[in-house]
Amino acid sequence: MKGFKAFIMQGNVIDLAVAVVIGGAFAAIVDAFVTGVVEPLIAAAGGFDNIAEVTAGPILIGLVIAAVIRFILVAAIVYFVLVLPIQKMREASDRRKGIVPAEDPESQEQILADIRELLKAQQGGKL
Repeated sequence: MKGFKAFIMQGNVIDLAVAVVIGGAFAAIVDAFVTGVVEPLIAAAGGFDNIAEVTAGPILIGLVIAAVIRFILVAAIVYFVLVLPIQKMREASDRRKGIVPAEDPESQEQILADIRELLKAQQGGKL
């Protein structure tokens, strides 16, 4: 039970649970927006009464387009409403705690190369 509690209390698990719940709620809003606004606009632009009429033979292209639009909108909303603000709050919290963000690998490699050169100079070039 102790291991399960530790697993549940990890930040990633909590973040995932919140994202799923909020994503589901936003999905309903996005679904209504796509059904009520985007689909009629696409259908009107194509000269159709309904986006479901947009077909390529037996394949309902309009439904696929609507699903892709829904996915992109849900992903964007979850990112900009949940992920980005939480990320900024964590960065601010880390700064208050004095935690320095990790540098990118290229600058780390440059630091290591500089250290190697300094050690070579101290050893008289025998490193």
